[in-house]
Amino acid sequence: MKKINIYLVLIFFLAFLIRLIALNQSLWLDEGTTAKVVQSFGFTQIISGFSPHDFHPPLYYLFMKLWTNFFGYSEIALRMPSVIFSLLTGYVIYKMAKWLNGSIIALWGTIFFLFNPLIIYYSQEARMYMMVTFLLVCGLYFLIKMLQSQNSNVKCQNLFVGLFFSLSLLTFYGSVFLIVAVLIWSLFRKDFKSFFILCFMLCVTCLILSPLLYQQLINAKVSLQIVTNWSLVLGKANLKNLLLIPIKFTSGRISWEPKWLYYIVSGGWLMFILYQISNIPTSPKGFDGRGKYQNDKSKIKYFKLFTLLLVFPLLIGFIVSFFTPLLQYFRFLYLIPVMSILLAIGANKNWQRYVLVSGFIIFSFVYLFNPQFHREDWKSLAKNISANSVVYAIPSSMDALKYYSSELTINELTNLRVNELKKQKSIFVIPYTFEIYGIDYKKDLEKKGYELNETIDFRGVSLERWKFNL
Repeated sequence: MKKINIYLVLIFFLAFLIRLIALNQSLWLDEGTTAKVVQSFGFTQIISGFSPHDFHPPLYYLFMKLWTNFFGYSEIALRMPSVIFSLLTGYVIYKMAKWLNGSIIALWGTIFFLFNPLIIYYSQEARMYMMVTFLLVCGLYFLIKMLQSQNSNVKCQNLFVGLFFSLSLLTFYGSVFLIVAVLIWSLFRKDFKSFFILCFMLCVTCLILSPLLYQQLINAKVSLQIVTNWSLVLGKANLKNLLLIPIKFTSGRISWEPKWLYYIVSGGWLMFILYQISNIPTSPKGFDGRGKYQNDKSKIKYFKLFTLLLVFPLLIGFIVSFFTPLLQYFRFLYLIPVMSILLAIGANKNWQRYVLVSGFIIFSFVYLFNPQFHREDWKSLAKNISANSVVYAIPSSMDALKYYSSELTINELTNLRVNELKKQKSIFVIPYTFEIYGIDYKKDLEKKGYELNETIDFRGVSLERWKFNL
């Protein structure tokens, strides 16, 4: 046991160090929104002024407002909560898996989570995804504890499950897919008491959220009418978006050319991982602490539970996306802890485990040490524009730029057709997100006597200099 604890401390220390690499890279659009909210709004204003125009519940922003009041607004300060939540999630995974299968499998499940390339990427992002993953895993922790309990603490554990699931709904609406899977499991087990306790607590949470959610739906409907191609970035229900989820779950955010090579490498890696998960016993057998089979009928129900929790949320999300597009892999990030535990159970040979963790670390290092895979470089773009430059862009997409250049005035790119453009000698255009607005700004500028003089790319975002034809 002492040896396991030493390994555990070492693993978490290494996981923390890895998350510090490139942690101060440029914020991108959504992180810029987080920074704007915590800098510009008070606690009550976040709920009443910002959240009605956002697509997420307010708990994450409220937490970040409190955090930044103490630690400031630097890139590292904004991202550190995600680092911490990812490490805490790894610890809860260890505690939960240890109950089910012993210390060794719990240790490997924790390793597979902490060094997963997609988890490392989002551990460095100032958004709500690691926070909601932590809350949901805490809910699953108490769920497993409740299933194993035979004493009076069951009711208390039920309340903890409901509490953490409710907090997750207050953080990220997409957590509902995992929660629904847990409710279905409760019905399948005929555990009606747990089902009704959870339903009651979740209904109270939904009731609290309903005024805000109603306003968000109204504003979202208006936005869909104004922003012509907004649905293109939401994640439609199609085979490509569905297959992209397991690929990103196992290879992370990186992609490269030629695409055929990327799909061979990432697809082959995915097949190897799926093969390991397929080794999970389908008969009443479990694993002991050394990863060997043992007869234990009580174990198989947990394997079925975790398989359901991995597959069912994706199935529900796929169906819902036919009506409301949301089939994007980062919206299901909270399923990676479940995948990690299943992978640790299935890969019961040391060579398999070492190959898996080596692959995860390689994909992670490719992202961490190769700047071309980092986030959009708004930091460098801001350095190339002076405060008195004439800049045209879509202001609602410029939160990251305003973070780095708060004094800069941004003119509305979508109004070029109807507004008379002052005959400036040169202007800058940042065409970021113009496609989803369905505008042809180049045609409008050329009609007004401008020609494109220079385009500079800053890793996913470009800066154009247009000169007036005298």
